[in-house]
Amino acid sequence: MEKPSYFYHFLEAISKELAFVARELENSIFTSPRTMLTHARVFVENILQKVIQAEKLPDESWTNLKDRIDLLNQNGYLISEIRDALHRIRQIGNQAAHDTRMFRYSETLLCWEDVYRIVKWYVEVYQPVDFSIPDYQDPSPQMKQSYEITEIEERLKTLEKLLIASMEGSKEESEVKLETAATQEKIGAEVEPPGFTTIRTITYKDKKLEIPYFLRDAFLLPQRFPSSETFLIRLGAEQQARIMSELPNNLEGLHNHVKRYNEKHDENFFDELKIFIEEEKIRRQLTIDRPGELFYFFKADHLVVTEELSKIPLTTAEFNGIPNLLRQLNEDQMDRVAQLPKELLILAKYDKVGIGTVEKLFDQLKKKQQSY
Repeated sequence: MEKPSYFYHFLEAISKELAFVARELENSIFTSPRTMLTHARVFVENILQKVIQAEKLPDESWTNLKDRIDLLNQNGYLISEIRDALHRIRQIGNQAAHDTRMFRYSETLLCWEDVYRIVKWYVEVYQPVDFSIPDYQDPSPQMKQSYEITEIEERLKTLEKLLIASMEGSKEESEVKLETAATQEKIGAEVEPPGFTTIRTITYKDKKLEIPYFLRDAFLLPQRFPSSETFLIRLGAEQQARIMSELPNNLEGLHNHVKRYNEKHDENFFDELKIFIEEEKIRRQLTIDRPGELFYFFKADHLVVTEELSKIPLTTAEFNGIPNLLRQLNEDQMDRVAQLPKELLILAKYDKVGIGTVEKLFDQLKKKQQSY
């Protein structure tokens, strides 16, 4: 039987929103203690909101976690163990939100135990009697590539917003369901490797592009955009569109930063940006699936750089039809294949070297690789 990917997977039967927030807390225990401690407050506060709704108690939107703990305690719904666990999570969470000191793993582990006590109490008291909760387990440090802290924060904020929205009466039920389904599909099903969380959306008229976290500050190499290469070079000279984070959320009017360009150039760039993102996702997934390996990329293609390939000298004896490129590489002290850049299109920057010349080099590298 396949081991569940995270401890609180069983909560999906009650609330997928709660389960997915718990998953992100688990991911952050050893990645960022501060994040885990801060957002554990939100997690247990939403559990208390569900309890308050079940008990039909008054709950104002401005009420904070302490007020909700006191409300339930004064009405006799909390045993001392749960009340104390809630206050510990509240207090350490407040510290993590405001104190600049370093927080320890031991503090997140104690908080994780308190989270378990509260979840167990909630399930046993407010869920069907046949619903079982597993015994407590300490989390294990993740050996595989983990999410960066900023990405975890983004995922948590998205899920917490959805969790809160699903409990509010201010939204139409159908709207909540649609938003829930979309979020679960994007980050709930845990199909996204680290780096693939959507960090922003770029639009052009009625079209949209979701930008993954790992591309938030990606360099937009003009040669990667054949129809927009000169456009990007001109924009770069005006300190525009050099990296992804410089792009506006709406690309309409981007051409106004340079002379003699029009809306068609904006549209072409948007379409090529979509291709760029898809190619980069494939590259990212490749490096995740095959850690520790070196790849050279050319457009949508790639090759694995083995030790034997890396030793080949960059000479006319080994590579034919590209003497001008080889000469300039040697002048820049690139004498072996191992010294080439991962993104081979960068080589098109050299004098009188076009994409066709770089493609000749790539094709010859592939043939040499296949011959070993």
